[in-house]
Amino acid sequence: MTADSVPATIEHLLRELAPQVLGAVARRHGDFQAAEDAVQEALIAAAAQWPADGVPRNPRGWLYHVALRRLTDHLRGEMARRRREDAVASQVWADWAFVPPPDAEVGVDGDDTLVLLFMCCHPALTPASAIALTLRAVGGLTTAQIAAAFLVPEATMAQRISRAKASIKSSGVPFEMPSAAERAERLKSVLHVLYLLFSEGYASSTGPQLHRADLSDEAIRLARTLHVLLPNDAEVAGLLALMLLTDARRAARTGPHGELIPLDEQDRALWNRAMIVEGVALVSDALSRGAVGPYQLQAAIAAVHDEAERADDTDWPQILALYGVLERTSDNPVVTLNRVIAAAMVKGPEAGLELLKALDDDPRMRGHYRLDAVRAHLYERAGDPARAIAHYRAAAERTASIPERDYLTLKAAGLSVERTAD
Repeated sequence: MTADSVPATIEHLLRELAPQVLGAVARRHGDFQAAEDAVQEALIAAAAQWPADGVPRNPRGWLYHVALRRLTDHLRGEMARRRREDAVASQVWADWAFVPPPDAEVGVDGDDTLVLLFMCCHPALTPASAIALTLRAVGGLTTAQIAAAFLVPEATMAQRISRAKASIKSSGVPFEMPSAAERAERLKSVLHVLYLLFSEGYASSTGPQLHRADLSDEAIRLARTLHVLLPNDAEVAGLLALMLLTDARRAARTGPHGELIPLDEQDRALWNRAMIVEGVALVSDALSRGAVGPYQLQAAIAAVHDEAERADDTDWPQILALYGVLERTSDNPVVTLNRVIAAAMVKGPEAGLELLKALDDDPRMRGHYRLDAVRAHLYERAGDPARAIAHYRAAAERTASIPERDYLTLKAAGLSVERTAD
């Protein structure tokens, strides 16, 4: 699907349609692994045929048709091998064998990508495994990207995803759209998936681009849909607000050649004011309802940043206080790292460097490029260019994001030039 011969427009369309088709096929068939294999075969067929034959009038229906044909072939082979000739098996076969015409609209209700989100957050799985599987199925993220989001080795994540598929199959619990009560139980995992999907789109962990707009846009779209379905859920509103307030800065985050521009150097005139207004309204309403969750807190922090007309106007004491509350509600070293940055802005870089020591013993952050990057920035602010250079270089070696690597390398080079000039 990603071969060089596939035009970018077709590749983008296939990425967009993949989770929608998988959701429809999985709902119909009930076997996630078989559905995933069939959809993958359909995507490969489309990548081979569409560049030469043209995109069909209904590409989603085409993919759905081909995937079901693959399932039909699979089922036919299974039935022949197992010699299931009883009446029940025959009726099951009749149900599965029906396939709509290639250009027919697929007869499913609602948003199949959102359906797939809830289906993947299966009761047979731990929350972490459900989230990992959903990021793979819905977001199309690589195992390496998912591993980076969870701060675990790639091999560990590959095993986790494989076990998740096996657990669903062996559990006996149908792979289908859950009831309203079951959806409520799975909502926390669904929100986490959308958060990680957006995060990977906004700041891609690998590759030549700083962000993947297809992922962040899809996460926002799904969050909007979920907010329409659950308008009174404060955390759903908080997550949507967080996405809007963060994505509002997208146009200012890169220069003319795709280079990274840090928050304090961005041209705030490029920020999307309509998204900021909408995001602030959402989080303000959510916070007024009483119980405050992590997405509302993160949205509130984003709102403080977005409402500052200049970087120097940022209310860092308020941000530090919000991170303090957020840290008490979560066990996430990245939250602690962000609190350290806020503390350094309020109390000075030396205070930040002292607080960073607590993260050195956290196995989830050991060797993570962000720890080196923050330490380098604080050493630079503290007037210690030699240590800053060493940590900028270490961070550049550890990140898989080319824009981040280039930015960190340039920071180290700039400090080296300044030292030479002195």
